[in-house]
Amino acid sequence: MNKWQTQLFVDPSDGRVMSLDTYVSAKPYHLLAEALQDDLAAMDRLIQERMQSRNAPLIPEIAAHLVEAGGKRVRPMLTLAVARLFGYRGEDHHRLAATVEFIHTATLLHDDVVDESRQRRGRPSANLLWDNKSSVLVGDYLFARSFQLMVETGSLPVLGVLSQAAAILAESEVLQLSAAASLKTSEEMHLSILRGKTAALFAAAAEVGGIVAGASERQVEALREFGDAFGIAFQIADDLLDYFGDADATGKEPGNDFRERKLTLPVIKAVANASAEERAFWQRTIERGEQKDGDLERALELIDRHGAAAAAREQALEWSARAKGALELLPDHELRDMLHDLTEYVVVRLV
Repeated sequence: MNKWQTQLFVDPSDGRVMSLDTYVSAKPYHLLAEALQDDLAAMDRLIQERMQSRNAPLIPEIAAHLVEAGGKRVRPMLTLAVARLFGYRGEDHHRLAATVEFIHTATLLHDDVVDESRQRRGRPSANLLWDNKSSVLVGDYLFARSFQLMVETGSLPVLGVLSQAAAILAESEVLQLSAAASLKTSEEMHLSILRGKTAALFAAAAEVGGIVAGASERQVEALREFGDAFGIAFQIADDLLDYFGDADATGKEPGNDFRERKLTLPVIKAVANASAEERAFWQRTIERGEQKDGDLERALELIDRHGAAAAAREQALEWSARAKGALELLPDHELRDMLHDLTEYVVVRLV
């Protein structure tokens, strides 16, 4: 349990008081996954089929290492849930959910190479077990497969949304490289990177679910707004959990972002209020990468001293509220309620 969690939590859907652990295990992810279990199974069959390669057996080997490691698959679940919410009865939402998962998996493979990561989803990263070249090329293969799947829907609007999201993802990766380890990175620039690297795919995942199901133009816009705000809240929370989360729950070793010299919102806020001595610490550890024993603990102390974590949490709550507001424009449906609960959970983790 991280430093913000309390023993008891009031369930926002029915007012019951329960332990946070009970809330997290029962709601909302598991209930949503249960409601979508048939669609998720169909998507999984498609993923398994399309990640195969007769000519390059290394491709499914590496892809399966990451795909089978788990992950909550929140992005494709957004696509499936939205399509069902609008009463869709075809099969294209399975293709689109697989497309979204392939794009996400490809970016994880590429990210681990760029960040020189050694762990992903609680397991050794693919680039550590194989090599950087193989990880990059298998990521490229999954990107190609994702475009094949989206073309099969025959929808130009869907193609437009997902291809734009893929372009924004790549652009934001480059922008992050230019801002990496620079204490000059502002909150505004960080938000731009975060919106491109994370929120863009959440927004596209929700949007294409609505498009394939025939949602109105205003509803599709609301889905885009929901996915964007949800993605930003999700990433801010994830960045906070990197410093204060439980490794067993997150699947990541605490402090990975610090060791990889990533400037996330808690650090950016701490740097903005740093004294000369504190700034020198951040310059040594982040800009120059000269880290030693005890530096992570010092970083945590500085983040806490300036209220940077609490301020970042407040921003996560604000974005979560925006996401829930966008959901109000969707049809009244139990899946909409589950998406509301999922949005609540993103920030409940930080209570």
